[in-house]
Amino acid sequence: MKALIISADNFEDTELLVPYYRLKEAGVEVTVASLSQGAIKGKHGYDVAVDMTLAEVNPEDYAILILPGGAAPALVREEPKALEIARSFFARSKPVAAICHGPQILISAGLLQGRRATCYKSVVDELKKAGALYEDREVVVDANLITSRQPDDLPAFMRETMKLLQR
Repeated sequence: MKALIISADNFEDTELLVPYYRLKEAGVEVTVASLSQGAIKGKHGYDVAVDMTLAEVNPEDYAILILPGGAAPALVREEPKALEIARSFFARSKPVAAICHGPQILISAGLLQGRRATCYKSVVDELKKAGALYEDREVVVDANLITSRQPDDLPAFMRETMKLLQR
């Protein structure tokens, strides 16, 4: 099984690293894709190697999409290929797990209309304007979509993510 994490510089370190290592621990092959090759740097200084650019991603190769938060989604959502990848996961009802600012990518892709979701407090108005049914809870699961608000929610976020992968 393979997981795809899409992010960029200024990601929230724990929101990328916790899913990365939890998935690896479960035997899932994890790929980090970004805007360019090299490494991306988190808000708190962690460097993460980029395995491939967004242009190189074939969404059909992956079982789940992870969208960490921080400031990275503001950059990622500007890339048409990132939105195309997200739409591909939704079209195939594959799991998508977005935390904090991660749902901004899904908003830009037009994927949250009528979906139950949560996000970081500064994104709430945007989420609602996109037609999402906002819930202020540590984790919201709506079919293939898992969303959480912030780093403190990571235990619940990963619990539900791992459950969805086991279906």
